[in-house]
Amino acid sequence: MNFGIIGVGNIGSILSDKLYEAGHQVKVADARAIGRLEGKSYSGKAVEIAEVIKDIDILIISIPIAVIPKVKSIIQKVDAHVPIIDTSNYYPARDNKITAIENGMTESVWVSKQLDREIVKTFNNLLAYTLKHKGHRDKTPGRVATTIAGNNDTQKDIVKHIINQLGFDYVDTGNLENSWRQQPGTPAYCTELTKEELKQALEQADKEKAPKRRDKILELAILNKDKTLSHEERIHLNRKIYNS
Repeated sequence: MNFGIIGVGNIGSILSDKLYEAGHQVKVADARAIGRLEGKSYSGKAVEIAEVIKDIDILIISIPIAVIPKVKSIIQKVDAHVPIIDTSNYYPARDNKITAIENGMTESVWVSKQLDREIVKTFNNLLAYTLKHKGHRDKTPGRVATTIAGNNDTQKDIVKHIINQLGFDYVDTGNLENSWRQQPGTPAYCTELTKEELKQALEQADKEKAPKRRDKILELAILNKDKTLSHEERIHLNRKIYNS
């Protein structure tokens, strides 16, 4: 398959590597200019953003949520049948406060409205380390699972195949409106769970408490900025806070 990826931060770059390794054709672009890719690590061909959407089967947008409105004009030119994967998460300390989300709108619904396109929300509840190192293509029992949400079942089915190919199980959380259950601050977010564990975590999600738990993790990160947590320590901390 042919993939276009906008954004090669932690998640976008890892997805470019894994897709390329799986035999797919990959093009990557920066949301601003091709020169911004210089010195960054990724797999595939670097192109301008206008080129990254041409002749592709799936588009992945992996940029900060606050930047998403700036790529609307490009996204409007993507063929209607092409699934658009959004991997973003909302952190007001980084993205500035987005009023609609602060007032309760589900993050992925906000993204879809900004782009005026259907999107598929997935890979947003995996840490970069998890995405890079914890996939098992042989369908080993107990694989780590990611969430997937979207309003278009046909497009979700295409993306589910890719999730499985990259070595992860998945739990379909339904439409975009219900994808708040996989947002930062919920038990399903970056806690590295199996499929059955993830199903339970999604059921335990508390929409009112999630932002407070999300911000608690950030507060702890600031307080401990001189201490480097191992991956296992970070997973443990996420599980502790998001289930508190």
